[in-house]
Amino acid sequence: MKTGPDIARIAALIGDPARANILTALMSGKALTATELAAEAGVTAQTASAHLARLEAGGLVTQARQGRHKYTRLASDEVAHLIEALMGIAAGAGHLRTRPGPRDPALRRARVCYNHLAGDMGTRMYDSLRARGFLQQDDTTLTLTDSGHRFITSLGLDPDHLPSPRTAMCRDCLDWSERRAHLAGRLGRGLLAHIEALGWAHRVPGTRIVRFTPKGDTAFNAAFPTS
Repeated sequence: MKTGPDIARIAALIGDPARANILTALMSGKALTATELAAEAGVTAQTASAHLARLEAGGLVTQARQGRHKYTRLASDEVAHLIEALMGIAAGAGHLRTRPGPRDPALRRARVCYNHLAGDMGTRMYDSLRARGFLQQDDTTLTLTDSGHRFITSLGLDPDHLPSPRTAMCRDCLDWSERRAHLAGRLGRGLLAHIEALGWAHRVPGTRIVRFTPKGDTAFNAAFPTS
């Protein structure tokens, strides 16, 4: 097909190993410098800057200068959704990185997927909301039901005043480690922020890991039962 979106160009941008590592690092949701991203990609700062320029031109990242540093983040939730989906496909096909270590079990249990909760805890929350009728799937649209609205409000989070109103309220996102969906969209972002604000969990600096406290585990299990 000679007309329509040029998916080959986007695929080529993502397909380079160094750029793929850069995009994966940005899935933490944080804005990072070229030096930090160079370390993640295993390239020099100069080479990383060249990769970042190409990613920005392709609409995959944005860069902003603050003080002496220029910070990079993913361009949108849609880009994050695409990267997580590709990670899920790669994991399902057996294409995994060979850097095992103590972080792996923690990453699989709970981690940040750009701005929402992923891993076992993320899919458990999603499944619990679906099982109790708080989320409803119609064809490709995921919606928060009236009972779901009341439940989220009972947790102390107002669904009507979540940031980024142009973003979908609810969206499922394929979890690369669980191979099932977790919750993205404004509600997914809001719930992760609320969980952190309540002190149930915190992000481990320098990683994508979300670590729950013992009290947080108990509160989470009570709020999102699995049966």
